[in-house]
Amino acid sequence: VQLQASGGGLVQAGGSLRLSCAASGSIFSINGMAWYRQAPGKQRELVARITKGGQRNYADSVKGRFTISRDNAKNTVHLQMNSLQPEDTAVYYCNVDIRQYSVSYGYTPYWGQGTLVTVSS
Repeated sequence: VQLQASGGGLVQAGGSLRLSCAASGSIFSINGMAWYRQAPGKQRELVARITKGGQRNYADSVKGRFTISRDNAKNTVHLQMNSLQPEDTAVYYCNVDIRQYSVSYGYTPYWGQGTLVTVSS
């Protein structure tokens, strides 16, 4: 199983970016999908999460600005980030709970490689 994240970059404050993360490999089922971020010198934190049924949860710091979505047919999760601020600067990681064909039950969390988002003031 591999997770490929994309969409990071440099943007000015107030701008927007859209992150994507595609899962591939021997995938039987996907449960929750999420985005985390880690700023320099800080711990990794949950940004947003979406369940298989579409229920969403957001960190308070991004509510109203970020939107998480998923395309189950393409095993992909997106993060639309609007009104970006310098404090959003971080490496963003996708996290996906996957059950492979070789596993009879349970889900294993997989991490993407991280994509850097830099917001200039």
